[in-house]
Amino acid sequence: MSPPVTFEQNTVITIFGASGDLSKKKTFPALFGLFRQGYLDASTKIIGYSRSELSDDDLRSRVRPFLKKPHGEVDDAKEAQFLSNISYISGSYDGEEGYLKLLKAIEEFEKERQVKQPHRLFYLALPPTAFTTVAEKIKKLVYAENGITRVIVEKPFGHDLESSRELQSKLAPLFREEELFRIDHYLGKEMVKNLLALRFGNVFFDAAWNKDHIQMIQVSFKEPFGTEGRGGYFDSIGIIRDVIQNHMLQILTLLTMERPQSFDPEDVRDEKVKVLKTFAPIDQNDILLGQYGRSEDGTKPSYLDDSTVSQDSKCVTFAALGFKIENERWDGVPIVMRAGKALNEGKVEIRVLFKGVSSGIFNDMPNNELVIRVQPNEAIYLKFNAKTPGLETQSQLTDLDLTYAKRYKNYWIPEAYESLIRDALHGDHSNFVRDDELDVSWELFTPLLRYVESEDAPSPEIYPYGSRGPKDLTKYLERHHYVFQKQGSYQWPVTSPSDDSANLTPNL
Repeated sequence: MSPPVTFEQNTVITIFGASGDLSKKKTFPALFGLFRQGYLDASTKIIGYSRSELSDDDLRSRVRPFLKKPHGEVDDAKEAQFLSNISYISGSYDGEEGYLKLLKAIEEFEKERQVKQPHRLFYLALPPTAFTTVAEKIKKLVYAENGITRVIVEKPFGHDLESSRELQSKLAPLFREEELFRIDHYLGKEMVKNLLALRFGNVFFDAAWNKDHIQMIQVSFKEPFGTEGRGGYFDSIGIIRDVIQNHMLQILTLLTMERPQSFDPEDVRDEKVKVLKTFAPIDQNDILLGQYGRSEDGTKPSYLDDSTVSQDSKCVTFAALGFKIENERWDGVPIVMRAGKALNEGKVEIRVLFKGVSSGIFNDMPNNELVIRVQPNEAIYLKFNAKTPGLETQSQLTDLDLTYAKRYKNYWIPEAYESLIRDALHGDHSNFVRDDELDVSWELFTPLLRYVESEDAPSPEIYPYGSRGPKDLTKYLERHHYVFQKQGSYQWPVTSPSDDSANLTPNL
């Protein structure tokens, strides 16, 4: 492995919302992961900013329990060095006093280090309602006029097309597009970043990646838990807005876009926008909506059992949506994205089902299927047919298995936030959402969301907590040309007790 390339020295990273859960559980641990692996220079200054009255040591104590060490390793010296680089400033988001204290701290650090060209990164781990206010204060008071300023904005990027455009109209005058980084952490996941190499770096996949060979595509997101007391928050969002319009759509664009001219961020993002523009409007009659009820044994609550949720809520906690891409490559190929909470397991995966064998001696063979496990236990496996060992000519379904935990034991696989923060520090936009891409995606989903959330919306089907989802899911997938294997005919090798991803009806 090649040695790590460190960032510019004396970078200042300011984390707004430093006392919140996102910062302590994701942002600070991601910075520590980069630091631990040598991808964050030891001279980097990290400043936490929020309204809470905390000392430097208070923030360090909050962060310390979440700093992950690989393979159970403990390096107290490295942890102590990282924490010593963290300081804290308390201030409001809408007043100027806190920002002036922040500016003073940054300038004193840069003066002490004799920094000629400041490099300042601002991470907004904040609710969307605070984005514009904080962005305005950054531009007015702590922007590096004679250096580099970069701003990371967390999702959600609006609530619908109108609110997204409003947010864009307020941020655009403040920062150039190359200074803004809209972070969707799924774009930092190892298996999602692998899609370009998998598709375009392998001739056999590239040649078969079209309507002539692919029968259907499925992207699924499953969580084994419900809203857990956060129903009041989730009620205004729903599963479509929460994960399908952003995380899952990002995966789908990488799966279906054309080959970019280069790895240049704009070339990659150009192709994502191009394919998004060929998506047909989502058919309101080609959807399956659900809301979880109590578990069959009565031990798990229903969505409506949450005291923060209205008893007549039609909030969608499960959705399966059909998509059609109207271009030469994908015309006629059914595509399904489905996501749900309180299901039988937790996983995110991609399934590409190839067409069956032509008529003849092998026409009863099972379909080939490429499965990409995004999480947990990253893996890629290809189901194919082979002769059963022995004297008979009978065949069986088996697989080519690339399970990362087995194949890449000695590799460091960065967490999504580690990867994306590294990209932002280097000014690499490849895995961030561009403004026009955001606009096209909201254009696609806003009509559906208005329909689903209207007074005339259909009531979602109630499914038991801990089940696969609505009872009609199997029929829905079959209508989209998914072929289920016979019970017991194939089992993907289980890599851990929690990994039961066999291609059997109960677990799909």
